[in-house]
Amino acid sequence: MSSRTAQTTAPVLDTLAQRWSPRAFDAEHAFPEGALRSVFEAARWAPSANNSQPWRFIVARRGSESYARVEQTLLGFNREWAVSAAALIVNIAEVADAEGKPRPWAEYDLGQAVAHLTVQAHADGYYTHQMGGFDREALSTAFDLDERLMPVSITAIGAIGTPEQLSEVLRERETAPRTRFSLEDLVIVRD
Repeated sequence: MSSRTAQTTAPVLDTLAQRWSPRAFDAEHAFPEGALRSVFEAARWAPSANNSQPWRFIVARRGSESYARVEQTLLGFNREWAVSAAALIVNIAEVADAEGKPRPWAEYDLGQAVAHLTVQAHADGYYTHQMGGFDREALSTAFDLDERLMPVSITAIGAIGTPEQLSEVLRERETAPRTRFSLEDLVIVRD
């Protein structure tokens, strides 16, 4: 496979340029105990409004009961490829505090924590892929989550596999050139 390093129009950290979201994970890879500690430490130190840290995670390792429960909630193509990841991380926003006061920024803050997690994972030699295609209600039920805790996304994490292990449709997506909107399309006001 050709290089997956982003062709940026301005310098960025190597870890950011090299990070990408594969669908092919090594189905034999398993995390040794403590291997994911750094990725969660990076998430822990993400910025949050009023230092509220409104994020929680479910870490489900392949072969565990929790992994099977998360897997059952995956939708569409996600069920095809994500089951090879060594772990599935459910990213949860705490949308209200213990007294029930809404935290309207919780999803944003969770996104920052997951971004930190993703970059640290890549720096540690792991690959991640974020998913929104899952049944949130079924996942909440499967883990008996309090209504204050809203599953927002799932991160597949593990060692990279090979495109050949994927179906033809997913293999084409895996090996297609990386593209992004231009900076001019993304920045609305440039004073």
